[in-house]
Amino acid sequence: MTAPVIGVCTAFEVANWGFWTQQAAIIPATYLSKIHAAGGIPLGLIPDTSAVANPGLLVDRIDGLLLIGGVDVEPSSYGATDNGRTEATEPLRDEFELTLAREALRRDVPVLGVCRGMQILNVAAGGTLHQHLLDAGYAEHRPSQGKLNHETFHEVEVDCGTHAAMLCGSGIQTVNSHHHQGVDQLGSGAVVTARSLPDQLPEAIEWPDHRYVLGVQWHPEAAELQHALTDFIDNAAHALGGNH
Repeated sequence: MTAPVIGVCTAFEVANWGFWTQQAAIIPATYLSKIHAAGGIPLGLIPDTSAVANPGLLVDRIDGLLLIGGVDVEPSSYGATDNGRTEATEPLRDEFELTLAREALRRDVPVLGVCRGMQILNVAAGGTLHQHLLDAGYAEHRPSQGKLNHETFHEVEVDCGTHAAMLCGSGIQTVNSHHHQGVDQLGSGAVVTARSLPDQLPEAIEWPDHRYVLGVQWHPEAAELQHALTDFIDNAAHALGGNH
């Protein structure tokens, strides 16, 4: 079987290599290793205004889209004003990823959104976000700043027979999420398929009318399970050639 090409959205960050310290388009290595382990070929997608104008140029070249974690989504993207609780944002990255997500949804290209990526998917479909979970009455979902460790593991309840269940199992599961924003109003066509315990915050959403569109607040790429992304990659493989 031909390996599917997975477009992975990158983030601009200052990075060090050799003698150099420069702004770079980065992808955490854990995403890349999990894509390779599941039989896919990762392709970095760099935020660019030309792609915003014509997203088909990129979507033509991929068999699946992976939206990774990162900074907060700009509130204006979902029709809100910044209430002072939104932290760092990257407007170009938002516009780029929202445009690609909408094009992928239109073409029924398999999509997996992780953490921020789940929020991007929801906004792309017309949904909204809570700018700060504690203000909305939810529990703390970011106990340690910038780290995935024992403090970030918590329980979720996952619906059986869903893509989320293929990712981590159904029923009560332990996952590792790290975020201070979350899904408020669901985007068009989305359903909640996993909820955090005990506060019932949506931790996974998917689109049953699509081949494979899943967003999770947790980080499957950081899990010890080597083939955590197999279901996503398999769906991208079955879609090979049908998106172009």
